[in-house]
Formats: sequence, C-alpha cells, structure tokens
Amino acid sequence: VQLQASGGGLVQAGGSLRLSCAANGLTFRNYHMAWFRQAPGKQREFVSRISWSGGSTYADSMKGRCTISRDNAKNTGFLELNSLKPEDTAVYYCAADRAWSTTPKEWPYWGQGTQVTVSS
Repeated sequence: VQLQASGGGLVQAGGSLRLSCAANGLTFRNYHMAWFRQAPGKQREFVSRISWSGGSTYADSMKGRCTISRDNAKNTGFLELNSLKPEDTAVYYCAADRAWSTTPKEWPYWGQGTQVTVSS
C-alpha cells in the first residue's frame, strides 16, 4: 500500500491550498481516508476524515476552513484548506483505513506528508 501526499507549500495568512493524496495498492473505494497534521514539537492531530461513501467530519479547529473530498475513480483524496492561519503550519499526512477513527495510531496506512507553511 502506498499513499502519496502532495500540494503543500508556503502561503500567506488568509490564503488557500489544495492537498492531494494518491493511493496505490488498495481498493481505495473500500477505505475511509483521513488527514492529520503534525507541527514541530507537537503530537499528530486529526484534521478531517471522509468515509468510503463520502460522509465527512472535521476537527473543531478546521470547521468552515477546510473541505475534504475524494475521487474513487482516480484513487485520490483531497483536502482544501482556506483562510489559513500561521498556527496551521505543519506537516499534513493522509491516511487510509477501514475503521472509522480520529486516533492516528488506529490508521495503518500513511502517506509521507506534505509541508504546509503559513506566513503572517
């Protein structure tokens, strides 16, 4: 199983980014997908998740500022980040699993992460 995250970068506060997660080696449409993030010196935290059927939830800190989506035909998930703040600076990771959890350790498959840096 391989997950490839991309789309990060440097953006000014208030800006937007669209992250992508390309999946190989699993039947993507049968898996839930999630995004987590980890800032320097902090634990990895839940950002958003989307079920195999398209249902989604968001961390309170990201509600109204991000949108998760997926294209099962292309084995790809997305996370659109808007109204970014400096405190959103982190490495963003995508993950896949059959269980519906917000706990990082319960997700077995991970991408390598993509850096998002928000300048003030």
